[in-house]
Amino acid sequence: MSSNEIQTERSMIIFVNGQETQISNGHTAHDLLLDLGFETRPVAVEVNKEVIPRALLPSRVLCEHDQIEVVTLVGGG
Repeated sequence: MSSNEIQTERSMIIFVNGQETQISNGHTAHDLLLDLGFETRPVAVEVNKEVIPRALLPSRVLCEHDQIEVVTLVGGG
């Protein structure tokens, strides 16, 4: 088995805010937020046009070609 085949088996492509992103198999929406540096920031996460409640992010496993939108919340006045 070539290293390219091994790489393919262990990773997958998803789209985050329209950008192609490579992650490992078994990655959760929570893992993605950690990768992006949003672990403590208030954000909304949508996977394939479905809003995922923050409490469910650790159990929401991402799949190949998922479309994820991460929206940061900004206060103002």
